Parts: sequence; structure tokens; C-alpha cells
Amino acid sequence: MRLNSFPGRPAAILCALALLSSGASVAGPLDALSNQDASNGLKAALEAGSAAAVAKLGVENGFLNNDRVKIKLPGILEQAKPLLKMTGRGQQLDDLVVSMNRAAESAVPMAKPLLLDAVKSMSVTDAKNILSGGDTSVTDFFRQKTSAPLAVKFLPIVKSVTDRSGLASKYNSTMSQIGKTGLVPQQQATVEGYVTDRALDGLYLMIGEEEKAIRRNPLEYGSKIIGKVFGSLK
Repeated sequence: MRLNSFPGRPAAILCALALLSSGASVAGPLDALSNQDASNGLKAALEAGSAAAVAKLGVENGFLNNDRVKIKLPGILEQAKPLLKMTGRGQQLDDLVVSMNRAAESAVPMAKPLLLDAVKSMSVTDAKNILSGGDTSVTDFFRQKTSAPLAVKFLPIVKSVTDRSGLASKYNSTMSQIGKTGLVPQQQATVEGYVTDRALDGLYLMIGEEEKAIRRNPLEYGSKIIGKVFGSLK
């Protein structure tokens, strides 16, 4: 998301940075803008950012054609890929990769309501922490607030897609036996669990990309937006 794709939203970020970082309202004609006003502005920008991330991923090829988030085979299958190809399983492996990414693409739209709820519930303290935090503070906020409920929502959707793959079923059956030895990481115990985990990682990564853009150029749109939004207050 580029900030100028959402008219008025850059002003929210700019004002939030000024107001919340200082903990006080701006003097002069902008006295009416309180910390709460700035918090509300930040919420609007975060709503736009999270919606943009969902829109990019929750479509056909949103994961599959994006190398940053594309879901690869679970580690064990990836390591065994050369041998499996030699035994004629190459196409099955390719089909499983497509299936996993399609599953993630199907699940991600379910994130939008929970992400928006997280933003709406954001306190002024949350806003200050986001603005004064590190480069991943927005991502960390969303992950903390939404990762557990999103995993619950994603899993059945992912499973309904990956279950169509015969190789996924064979993988799950094999891992259920190997898993008893403790040699398989928990997140790779089932295809659907693995995909759900990777889908969430991809979602937060894309939200993080939006956050980086905001932090990289917070003043890029400043003069134009301030004139537009606050002109009526003069």
C-alpha cells in the first residue's frame, strides 16, 4: 500500500507521529486534535494497510506467484524431493505446492474482519507503542492480537483444500507415525498445520511491508496533506 492510494490517510500517520510521540496536542490552530484524534487517524491507516495486505494475498496466485510468501514443501518433503522425483512423484509434489498455496489464498480473506477488530480495539497506549516501537511494531501488534484466532479460522479452510491432494493425506499418515518419535517439528506434523502457519507468516510479512513503507517515507506526503486536511482549521 502506498499512502497516497488512500486520500487523507497519510495525514493520519503524520499527525499521529507528531501527537503521540510527544504525548501532547499541537499548539495553535490544531489544539482540537487530541491524542485520541491521532490514535483514530492511525487506526484508519492501519485498517487500510491490513486490508491491502489481505487483498494482495487473498486472490488466485497471491501466494503462489509471490516469492516472498510462496509456501514451499515442508522441510522433510523438500529434502526428499530429488529421490521422490526419481520415483515418478515429481508431478505430485508440484501439485501439492499449488494446493498448499491455493489453500492459503482461500483462507486469508477470513483475516480481514479480525484484523479490523484488532485495529478498532487499539488503545492510545497501543498506538504509542506502535509509533515509538521498532520497524516491526505494527506487525507485532497484529500478530499478538490475531495469530491465535486466525489459526483457528484458517485451519479448516486450509484442510478442505489440502485434503484433495492424495500426497497430503499420505504425508499426514506418515507424519503421524514419525511424529511419535519427536523428530518432526510440530508445525510440520500435518500439511494443513504447516500451511496455516506459513499463511499467517505470509500475511504478517505483507503487513510488515506496508509498515516499512510508512516508516520509510512518513513525511513524503506531508505538506500537501497537511494543507488539505487542516486548511479548514485556520
